[in-house]
Amino acid sequence: MKILPLAYLGSREWWREALSEDAIIDVGEHFVKQTARSRCEIATASGRMMLSANVVKGASIHKKAVKDMRLDYSKRWPHQHITAIRSAYKSSPYYDYYAHLLEPLFERRYEFLYDMNRDLVEAVRKIGGVKQELRFSEEYIIATPGDCDLRGHNFLGPRADEEPYWQVFSERLPFESNCSVIDCLFNEKEL
Repeated sequence: MKILPLAYLGSREWWREALSEDAIIDVGEHFVKQTARSRCEIATASGRMMLSANVVKGASIHKKAVKDMRLDYSKRWPHQHITAIRSAYKSSPYYDYYAHLLEPLFERRYEFLYDMNRDLVEAVRKIGGVKQELRFSEEYIIATPGDCDLRGHNFLGPRADEEPYWQVFSERLPFESNCSVIDCLFNEKEL
C-alpha cells in the first residue's frame, strides 16, 4: 500500500502517486506545517509562487489530525489565491474552460482543511477527466514493512525528472517543474 498525505492543490508528483492503484490518502495523520497539506506552488510571471491555506493555529496544532484542522479566514487568503491563479493562468489555453469548477471553491467558506482539499481533489479529477476515485482513510494508518509511506515526503519544489510542457510564461522563463497540478491542466489539459 502507498500512504500519502492530504494535499492542497497537489503537485503533479503527488497526483502521480495518488493515482497509483494501491494509494490511500491518510487524513488521520498529524498535521505538519509548511507542507503540501496546506500549500501549493504555481508558475507566475515572476517565477514560482507559494500559496498557503491558513489554518487555525494553537499549541496543539501538531497533535491534531489533518481532518480536524480548521481553516482561518482572519486574512483574505482565498481571495489572494484565486487572484494569483487567475493572473497566472487566465491566458492559458484551458483556463476559461475550467475556472468555473475551481473559483466557487475559493469563495465558499469551509470549516475544515480536509473538506476544502477533498472538493479541490474532485474538481481536479473532473477537469483532468480522471475516472479513478481516490481513497481516503477514516483513521490514522499504521504503516507495515511492505508499505510505501510517503507522508514524510516533501511534495513541494522543483523535480529534475519531470518532462517539460508548455507553460504560460515559457517564452521568457525557464520551465517550472512540479507545480500544482492546475498548472498542467490549464496549459495541457492532462495530468
